Order: sequence, then C-alpha cells, then structure tokens
Amino acid sequence: MKKPIGVNLINSFYIVGSLVLSFTSIFYDADANPINIAMRFALPSSYDRPFRVVLALATLVMLYGYMKLRKWGFWAMISYSFLFGSISLTLSLVHHQQPFIGNILWSLIVLLYTIRVKVCFENKASVI
Repeated sequence: MKKPIGVNLINSFYIVGSLVLSFTSIFYDADANPINIAMRFALPSSYDRPFRVVLALATLVMLYGYMKLRKWGFWAMISYSFLFGSISLTLSLVHHQQPFIGNILWSLIVLLYTIRVKVCFENKASVI
C-alpha cells in the first residue's frame, strides 16, 4: 500500500504547525496579538496557553489517523479543515487581514485534496 504524496505533505505541514503551537504556548506573549488562538474559538484570552497545548495534541492525534489512512483520520481532517476554514473566513470578513485569507485557501486545498483521495481511506488503495 502506497500512501498518496499529498497525505505525507499535509502531515508534514501540520506536524510543524503542532510543534510551533507547542513551542509558542511556552514562549509566546498572548497579549502581543489582539486575536489569539483561544479568542478564535470564543474562549477568554486567559486560556490561550493551555488551549494551544490542547490544540497541538488534538492535531497530532488527528494526524496519526490521517497518516495511517484510517477512516476516522479522514473525517477528523475534513472536520478540522472545515472548522478552521470557517473560522478564518469569519475572521477575514471582520478583520480584513491577509493571514486569514491564506488560512482559508490552505483549508480549502486540504479539504479538496482529502476528498479526492477518499478512496485511500476506504480501500487503502494507491491514489496520487
């Protein structure tokens, strides 16, 4: 069974993102940005540091299932991409900042690619 190259690429990006989230939970000043991670999920900014750790760990669990081509990993990635894409869309409409638009595009790319290779998660067949 050969994994699609896009799955490996997406996993690599999200692993780096999880490591950055973990690192910034320790060394990042949550007040430096007016919209921190916790506030994006409608939580008080005082929960920013622990929420970064929880989000990084949840992402790593999701990536394990995605990397192993499990059905739950497929649905977790679909949900994750839709959720973060929706949050970024909402924030881009309110704040008009470029990073949110980039996040929307990335979420859309991941969502469309994951749907395209759905057969790999069902049959564990090879699709590039």
